Amino acid sequence: MEILILALYSLLVWLVFIKFKLLPWNIYSQVAVVVVALAGMAATILLLNVVAPSSSDVRVLNYAVEVVPRVTGRVTEVPIEGNRLYRKGTPILKIDPEPFALKVKELEASLVAAEASAAQLDQDLRAARDKTRSALAQLDLARTRLKQSRQLSSAGAGARYDVESYDADVRRLDAEHHAAMAAEAKVRTELDSIVGGEQSSVAVTRARLEQAKWELSQTVVYAPADGYAINLQVRAGSYAAALPLRPVMTFVEVEQQVVAFYNQNELTRVQAGDEVEIALPTLPGKIIKGEVDSIVWATGQGQFQASGVLPNLPAQTEQASPPQKYAVKVRITDPDHNFLAMGARGTGAIYTPHAKPIHLIRKVILRVNSVTNYLILKLH
Repeated sequence: MEILILALYSLLVWLVFIKFKLLPWNIYSQVAVVVVALAGMAATILLLNVVAPSSSDVRVLNYAVEVVPRVTGRVTEVPIEGNRLYRKGTPILKIDPEPFALKVKELEASLVAAEASAAQLDQDLRAARDKTRSALAQLDLARTRLKQSRQLSSAGAGARYDVESYDADVRRLDAEHHAAMAAEAKVRTELDSIVGGEQSSVAVTRARLEQAKWELSQTVVYAPADGYAINLQVRAGSYAAALPLRPVMTFVEVEQQVVAFYNQNELTRVQAGDEVEIALPTLPGKIIKGEVDSIVWATGQGQFQASGVLPNLPAQTEQASPPQKYAVKVRITDPDHNFLAMGARGTGAIYTPHAKPIHLIRKVILRVNSVTNYLILKLH
């Protein structure tokens, strides 16, 4: 566009000074023509970079999900193909469910046994209480006999052997009474251990059963979103592990982000909602319409890492790193371009509400760049 403006300006100079000789062509007019051209071009470029800033670093980004199974087992089926579009919820991987189904059956049987055991506790408590009472009655009787035998022995009317016999009975029955009390307390504790309205052993078994059912449901892995399975290397018969560092595939979502990077002083007039145009080499000759979604006013240079060391400012002799660019998120509004190639990079421009007539220059430049994307500059 600058060349076209210079060509028109040169034509005007030729017509005025050479063709029609409306003004004299001398050293003064020649200097004036050059100064006006340079000043005009400089002012145009400086103003254009403020009201319609451009970026040579526009990127198309997609969310990529590393698919890691939640359970470990042998892969029985991979019902998808790589680089094909699948909707959210489509089965993409199946793991052998047999070990997990057996675990569910085992815990279902354990739950039935735990519930039966919990129902038996009431009867066990009554039996333990009766046994404690019986042991206490026998103990009281033995103590009475022991007291009587001692009185008779001290009066010379009873044998010493009877005293020792009843004393041994008291010690034995006292031990049995304490054992019966301990057994009753144990049963009572089990009855009193309630979790979520259930006896603890039943609640624990039920929780383990629910965990086993969840693991069984995780033997089928579903697509996390609409997208494509990339790097699909897993095959039936391979071993899938529930480890974050061992994904079985990479799933690229259809949802995209378009981000353009600008120097810091190029965004002084840019606001959310401003018009955006993008040109990508993957779509030569095409202009993609959009608008500014937001500006990410943050870079890594503005972050201090959390540590116990005080920030170390660079010395004057040290060369400072160049300032990082800020990212502008672009919302694509063009209905004819609802899908862009992941990783595509190109050029773009933002058109602010200021100095709209000069936007034409940027639009022409961008369209020329889009057309040049047809050129494949290589010798092989």
